[in-house]
Amino acid sequence: MSTLQPPSTREFPSESIEKQVYSIVEKYKAYIPIENDRNRLGFYLYKYILNEGEPPIKSIPYSKVLLRDITKEELADKLQADLDQISK
Repeated sequence: MSTLQPPSTREFPSESIEKQVYSIVEKYKAYIPIENDRNRLGFYLYKYILNEGEPPIKSIPYSKVLLRDITKEELADKLQADLDQISK
């Protein structure tokens, strides 16, 4: 039995809102070591930017991310400051 290659994925254009949000979360990978946690949090924050979700202070516990060396309040403040810079 052989294993097939995973399907290829397309990257978001660099100016897209999705790419900007996921890049913000990726900046904090020292605090969020698990890649799937970062992706999940990125999704919650993307929904927030579209006015369909909760702010970072609520998105962090909802996404159940494992944090290292930072409190959720500190991370939420940093994320909020970065999200405020995104142009819609």
